[in-house]
Amino acid sequence: MNKTLRNCGGMLVLLTLLTTGCSFASDDDVTGGNLRGVNHTQEGITNFSVNGYSGFVGGDSCCILLPNTWRSGLKAQVEWVSDPNPREKIKRKTRGYGFDEQALAKHEASYKNNNAIVDIPKYDEKRCGLTVHFLPCNNVKVTTSCWGYGSPEYPIKEPLNMSEPKICTR
Repeated sequence: MNKTLRNCGGMLVLLTLLTTGCSFASDDDVTGGNLRGVNHTQEGITNFSVNGYSGFVGGDSCCILLPNTWRSGLKAQVEWVSDPNPREKIKRKTRGYGFDEQALAKHEASYKNNNAIVDIPKYDEKRCGLTVHFLPCNNVKVTTSCWGYGSPEYPIKEPLNMSEPKICTR
């Protein structure tokens, strides 16, 4: 019985090493990084995702996986929900806590679902997650830059709080 347990234990260790080795091998070519969003529009961005990873505007969320080596054709599928009236005041309930459900539902009915597929610009070994920039006309830019928005070295220069043009060319 003791010999059988040792054999089973040895097989279990071998099986664990084999399966662990396979799972590590598939992850060796990617690295996790923070996902963040910057809103350049006058609409509100209620939430967004990139290739299925969730993020939010105004802070970092963990994590998005990026290949260790950039390759041509690398894309980001960005999906987001925008609020065209982010400054609209929604009535509070006359009693209790929270908002008037009908007023809130009416407001949320104006939300728009958006999506874009954009190229991920070339990066080298040093990258700092992925930052998504939401621009007027449902345009999106992404960067892996480690510099902060507004610094001279940062690649995306568009200002914040941009107005929507009368005609969008996209």
